[in-house]
Amino acid sequence: MVGVSTSQTSPIAFLKGHGTENDFVIVPDPDNVHELPAAAVARLCDRRGGIGGDGLLHVVRSAAHPEAKHMADEAEWFMDYRNSDGSIAEMCGNGVRVFARYLQRAGHVDAGDLAVATRGGVKKVHLAKAAPDGSAAGDITVAMGRALLPADGVTVTIGARSWPATNVNMGNPHAVAFVEDLGHAGDLYSVPPFSPASVYPDGVNIEFVVGRGERHVAMRVHERGSGETRSCGTGACAVAVAAARRDGGDPTVTGVPVTYTVDLPGGRLLITEQPDGEIEMTGPAVIVAEGYIDPALLETVHV
Repeated sequence: MVGVSTSQTSPIAFLKGHGTENDFVIVPDPDNVHELPAAAVARLCDRRGGIGGDGLLHVVRSAAHPEAKHMADEAEWFMDYRNSDGSIAEMCGNGVRVFARYLQRAGHVDAGDLAVATRGGVKKVHLAKAAPDGSAAGDITVAMGRALLPADGVTVTIGARSWPATNVNMGNPHAVAFVEDLGHAGDLYSVPPFSPASVYPDGVNIEFVVGRGERHVAMRVHERGSGETRSCGTGACAVAVAAARRDGGDPTVTGVPVTYTVDLPGGRLLITEQPDGEIEMTGPAVIVAEGYIDPALLETVHV
């Protein structure tokens, strides 16, 4: 047993939310007072011994976090995102939507435009108004930035099958492989082998993609630090960009926006690449529960 340091002696508030079933533990902490070491995050995200989630959204005011102070003039709130194993990640597209939904629920923001600071830079978010009858919250659109397509790709191998994978960076690294059948990706519990390993020295998110029709694809993903997840927002953006290039489309050249429908195990996202290269992701975000964490949960962890 290894002790996990925490100065918190009273229950810690949390919420649970998801974006196309990519689910997160949300810890509101405006003043950045909670210690959340990797082991504590992993315990909270554990689906049997904790709350359960693909990752953790630590909600902090930018001015209160040393990694976000320089963005405080642009964005009041910082999404301190952690993978389910406790490791730190640059960005999470579905996470940004859920983060924004939490801020709306807590009364910090209204429907309309919002800026969110992340380790991948400041992201512009638009919260659509709820349905007039209040039956459903509106979708959320996130400006995800521009995709980078480094020249170096990799080969991904599952069993006896191998595929070339396109290298796409959305603030975090992705390898996009177009396959004949999503079942060929296997169980995706462990990291799919890829080579050369030097292309992604810090690991990579790997997407397996099939066509469903014109500008319509379906995907599965192994997320770095989390395993297979029901959805990955940055992964869906990477897939849409890779699919557009495969199909001969590049809005920065043609001047015409391109939109792809991306089906994931947990739902559907619409990804639009604008002529200036900006990628916009639109989809739902839902808060499903809230409560309190017993500090005793974080006192010890198994190793």
